Formats: sequence, C-alpha cells, structure tokens
Amino acid sequence: MLQRREFLKLAGLGALGFPSLGKSAAPVFQGLEKRPNILFIITDQQFAEVMSCRMGRQWINTPAMDGLAAGGLLCTRAYSSNPLCMPWRNSVFTGRYPHETGVTSNDVKGQLDPQKFPCLGTYFRNTGYETAYAGKWHLNFNPRDPKAHGFEMFSEKSPGGHDMGVTAGAEKFLAQPHSKPFLLVASYLNPHNICEWARRLAGRQQTLNCGEIGPPPAPEKLPPPPANLAPPVNEPDGMTLIRRAYQVDDGPFPVGQFTPDDWRRHRWGYYRMTELVDAEIGKLLAALKKTGLAENTLIVFTADHGDCAGAHGFNQKTVFYEESARVPLILRWPGRTPAAISDKLINTGLDILPTLLDAAGIAAPRTLPGRSLLPLALGQSVGDWREFVVVQNHMVQTGMVEGLKPEMAGRMVRTDRFKYCVYGRGLRRESLVDLQNDPGETQDLAADPASREVLLRHRALLAKWGEEMRDPLVAELLANDVAPRSFSPADNERAVRPVAGGRKNKKAKGAKP
Repeated sequence: MLQRREFLKLAGLGALGFPSLGKSAAPVFQGLEKRPNILFIITDQQFAEVMSCRMGRQWINTPAMDGLAAGGLLCTRAYSSNPLCMPWRNSVFTGRYPHETGVTSNDVKGQLDPQKFPCLGTYFRNTGYETAYAGKWHLNFNPRDPKAHGFEMFSEKSPGGHDMGVTAGAEKFLAQPHSKPFLLVASYLNPHNICEWARRLAGRQQTLNCGEIGPPPAPEKLPPPPANLAPPVNEPDGMTLIRRAYQVDDGPFPVGQFTPDDWRRHRWGYYRMTELVDAEIGKLLAALKKTGLAENTLIVFTADHGDCAGAHGFNQKTVFYEESARVPLILRWPGRTPAAISDKLINTGLDILPTLLDAAGIAAPRTLPGRSLLPLALGQSVGDWREFVVVQNHMVQTGMVEGLKPEMAGRMVRTDRFKYCVYGRGLRRESLVDLQNDPGETQDLAADPASREVLLRHRALLAKWGEEMRDPLVAELLANDVAPRSFSPADNERAVRPVAGGRKNKKAKGAKP
C-alpha cells in the first residue's frame, strides 16, 4: 500500500502549487496487488431518467447502461453543477464550482491556470497513473499541452461518426500493454445530436454527426409527449421571457411552433440517439473485459447535463428544470460495489473528482468543496449527508425577442423535498417547487403564503452558502429581499405575451448547440 508521503513525493505537489492537502480516506485498494484502473464515461445531454433501467423498455433499450446499474450504485439525485457543457466540464475536471473557475457559459475564452486549478489528469499522471482522454474536450485547458491537463489524447476518425471514433481511440489505448494503472476518460457526444434533430424537425437542414437514426415512425409508434409540456403555473416572468427567446423561429432552438406530435417525434429521436451512444459504451466495456483488466477497474458513468425534450416547452439545457439539471450517475467496481440505488443529493461537478482520488488513494486538496462518493458506492456508512446542493447557470444562448436578446443568471438550491431558484431579472425572480408532491414542476409556490416559511429557509440556505463559497452573485440575487429587477420597463410585459407565429426555416444559419 502506498503511503501518503510516497504519493506526495511522486507528485511533487508543492512544486505544482497544489493547495494544502486534507485528510485522505484509507485507500480502498488496500489488500489488492495494485491500484485500481479508472474508466470515466461521459455522455452529453442525457437526462437522468433516459435509460431503460429507469423508464422501462417500451420506448428505449440501453443494455450497457443497465448493466452498469445492475452491478453498482445508481444515484437518482445527481445534479450538474451547471447544466451546460463547458461550465460543467471545467467544474468536474477541477472539482470546483463554475463561479470559481470563471467558466459560466460556453462563450468563455482563454485557459485555466493549471497551478490554481489542477486538472483531473494531472493528479493521476503525477501519482503514477497512465492517463488517456478520448472524445469531446470543451475544457479551458490547451488540449495540445499535457503539462496543463495531464492527459495523453487518443482519438480516431470513423466513417460512422464522432462517437465511433471515441470508442476506437479508447479501444486502441486499452489494447496497449499497461505496466501501471490507468485513468481513461471516454467523452461521448450523443445524445447531443438532439440539438440538430430539433432543428431538422423545424425544417432546417442538419447533419447528425454521430450517425443517422432514420425517419420517425407512424404516430401510433411514437412515445407520448411530456406530461409537463405546459409552463409551470406562476413561473417567474424572466423564465417566461427566456422561453420565448429560446423558441423564436430564426433562433438556435426553433421549437416555438412545435405541436405535441412534434415533441413526440423529438422524444423518439432523443431515445434513438441515447441507444446509439449506449451501443458505443457496450463496445468499450467489451474491450475492457477483453484486456482482463475489468475486475480491477472502477467505472464512473455520468452526463454533463440533460435535455428538457419538451418539458415546460423547452428543448436543450441551461435551465434548472429537472430534465435539464439532473443527470445519470452510476459507480461500478466488480466485486466491490453492491447493486444499490441512492437518493443522496450529489453535485457531479464537485463530487466526482474527490471520488476518483479516493479510489486511487490520492489525498484531495482541502480546497475542494465536494466529497467522495466511494464509501456510498461500497455500501459503507457515510454518516450525515449534505442537506442541499447548489446549481448555477447563466442563460445566454437565446434568440431575439422584439429587439431584445435576454440573458439571465441564477442559482438553484435543491433540498430533500424542495427546489428553490432565484434569477437575476424579472418582476417575480424566485421559484419554489415541492418535488415530493409535484415532481413535474408544474406549480410554482414562491408566491403562496402557505409556503413562505419554506421559501425563507431556502433563501437563508443559499445566502449562507454564498458567503461560505464566496459566490458574489448570491448576495446580488438576494439583495433587497429579492426586489424586482426588470430587463427594461417594457420587457417584463413581453414575457407574458403569447409566442408569435412565424415561418419555419429551411436552412441552418450557423446556429450552434
């Protein structure tokens, strides 16, 4: 068993400017001949429930994901730290909140300082691991500079599409001789092609770069539309305006004219794309088994964020609704993780890095705000768990509404029963939902006098968290008892107007997902 001082010697952590190290959990590889391999699998834009082990096989079949869940810990309350690609990815690979990294949208340029924000690959490479990364990057570390992030890059081109290339690169790495344990990241793109699929349904010409799925079947073979298709009753007016800005016909997400049947076709496509990436994960798991290394490999599977797929009239992500913010999370280590389901509140952007460090016996820096999930996965007692998680966002990917391009930042607090959100703009800037009695988030209780005490409690939780985590936006959002803050004198009136009709576009206009 490697001792903590041996790890420090290997890593040269002081030279790298790492923060002071906290107390390390007893390495779980104690008694094994060698440290565990780690396979970190990421999909893109997958809601937590979009697996057949969660929703049944009537509309979807994901045997690879189901197999992972059958032999490990399935977490049902895992949330993205920010339900958007770059903010989450820079969060999970550094273990820090998006407001700490400064990457709060997909438009942030520049590189993170690897001295201040050591990357996952650096921790493992400097403690004796082989480190490899295949697939989508979207990190604010220079991919051509292994000293900045710690990974070797493995990617292959495939005529079948992006995700087949991810599998091919990962398989190539696994087939190599390994004299040391490895950390392998397989970062898949699908079901992200749902972005292009929505535009195609709206009449635009779009290519699915992970593979075609064919035309939708007859209506009687389509899945039903979401039960929560309508906007929440009494939702914040800023969110209503954001929805309008998302839905405009000539914008990046042209779903404003979608009928319930359009959403049924949309969901059919979403499930097919999830099945495509599940098939690639199945190939990857088969390749791992072929090497004989599977028995000593911890697999962590998650997604960066979800997709609303019609929930509340939204597609895409960024918003705090469950379909956008809650993600799948499975931890499987053959022979060590009993099959179990956990409803503990988890922030994947914060908790995955400490979990992987714990599995490898690497002491985590004290400054990391997350906690290891490994004892939970191993079936051990974890004592008192956290009371809540905080999710952040900055909604900037909107179209124009009557000459206005609205943008709005927010914070979300998820406790055992409730979800509280506060936003930077609007006459009504708060929302409160009872997820126990209203899991579809159909009724906003923020203005309900009977819910006032619950609202104030969640405000207080967020205020205290903002102080502890040094998030300056929290104090701004809660200032003056959450006073109204309009985009402009007339903009809040626009929020309640019905969505205007319009033409359907035939060609994409450079819109990005």
